[in-house]
Amino acid sequence: MKIRSMLLACSAAVMMTAGAAGAKTLVYCSEASPEGFDPAPYTSGTTFDASSHPVYDQLVEFKPGTTEIEPGLAETWDISDDGLTYTFHLRPGVKFHSVEGFTPTRDFNADDVVFSFDRQGNPDNPYFQYAPGISYEYYNAMDMPKIVKSIEKVDDMTVKFTLTEPNAPFLANMAMDFASIMSKEYADKLVAEDKKAEINNVPVGTGPFEFVAYQKDAVIRYKANPDYFKGKTPVDDLIFAITPDAAVRVQKLQAGECQIMPYPAPADIAALKGDANLKVEEQPGLNVAYLAYNTTQAPFDKPEVRKALNMSINKQAIIDAVFQGAGQVAKNPIPPTMWSYNKDIKDDAYDPEAAKKMLADAGVKDLEMNIWAMPVQRPYMPNARRTAELMQSDLAKVGVKVNIVSYEWGEYLSKSKDPNHDGAVILGWTGDNGDPDNFLGVLLSCAGAESGANRSFWCDKDFDGLINKAKQTSDMAERTKLYEQAQVVFKEQAPWDTIAHSTVFMPMSNKVSGYVMSPLGGHDFYGVDISE
Repeated sequence: MKIRSMLLACSAAVMMTAGAAGAKTLVYCSEASPEGFDPAPYTSGTTFDASSHPVYDQLVEFKPGTTEIEPGLAETWDISDDGLTYTFHLRPGVKFHSVEGFTPTRDFNADDVVFSFDRQGNPDNPYFQYAPGISYEYYNAMDMPKIVKSIEKVDDMTVKFTLTEPNAPFLANMAMDFASIMSKEYADKLVAEDKKAEINNVPVGTGPFEFVAYQKDAVIRYKANPDYFKGKTPVDDLIFAITPDAAVRVQKLQAGECQIMPYPAPADIAALKGDANLKVEEQPGLNVAYLAYNTTQAPFDKPEVRKALNMSINKQAIIDAVFQGAGQVAKNPIPPTMWSYNKDIKDDAYDPEAAKKMLADAGVKDLEMNIWAMPVQRPYMPNARRTAELMQSDLAKVGVKVNIVSYEWGEYLSKSKDPNHDGAVILGWTGDNGDPDNFLGVLLSCAGAESGANRSFWCDKDFDGLINKAKQTSDMAERTKLYEQAQVVFKEQAPWDTIAHSTVFMPMSNKVSGYVMSPLGGHDFYGVDISE
């Protein structure tokens, strides 16, 4: 208790010195450190919360609290009748941020848009692999190198994307975090100075907050952008107090050291709701938690083995013990709140005796496997370690020995993208754009297996054919039918054990106003105010 009190006192001192005298400061107790501040190479919501949401904008955006598309850096757009050409008409007068060592000499224009996407798909672009290990997971998982034929600057304020085939989710994809628009002028300056990696350390965007400083694993500081094209946000300073322990986040919130926190432990929710100084917002999560088997490694390359392991795991017990009523058992890889969810799918029954027989019939005995447990809370998974322990106990009953392994969050995400990793990985997903393709395509396609976004490395031609056909038609009924069929293939082949869909809770001070929960799971602070 003494150590924790000292931690709280120390963090309070950091907050007190963070902003200018008289400035209005909003403190957010974030759950982990970002992997970097360039959103394009990553898929983690933690990273997006610290990069794309405060610092950057996209051509189009999601209307707050919805998955409805509205103008962003593009004021208007035209789509050709054949669905192959998207022409974006850009917003004039938008200013890029200044940071130490860089002051922009021009406003946002078409060069910035072309650069922001070209670097992700063009091996000749100096930013294609500007640092060791950098790759554009989303861009590749959505098969953008195949789909995007060209990106052209028509004039300073007009950009034309030409596709090789119709792509129904394309416009919604342009509102996603990987599609954040960077400053080409800043990028060129870093190339000239041989400092390209700084684009991932000191971000320059057009968004509502300007990056100030980052103390690794401790605090991120931002200041309001006075020239933001939508108008200055109400607060002057935004602080991310990085606080991995959910219990410590609660303590800081109750002590007034932060005003908003994510991902409370389910056991703490009742007490938070009962605190007169707080309010707790909640909504069904557009998410799924899953255990992904590495289907390239024996014996997990056999569907019957994967299904036997699924039948060994008591998912309802996980819901009861880990989610404590704030979730429901998942049977599909997309949540029930999403269109095209196949309600007729039958889940793998919890049946240890049948599972034992299936493993024996598959020639599997004395199996020892690793289950990877995330070190952080996520909206879809409040406690991965406890979940892994329950799985370990269940699998022991069918003769499977489980070792639980974990890594620091960034390392966990990086290592789990390696097709040579062993065992099965606990992970999950919150939808980025409200389209089923964002789950089925990104997480389970053959392109996703190549990029690493598909952590099971499962590549099924029947499944891929269905989801690719669904992307190429704008007929909602036809897309729904194809996605429902794809879910049948998924369930038969069982590359995952689908665990849960959670309810998402956001505790905050009663002094906070203007915060809007996103169905896409991100945390945006533009328009948020705090009373004195």
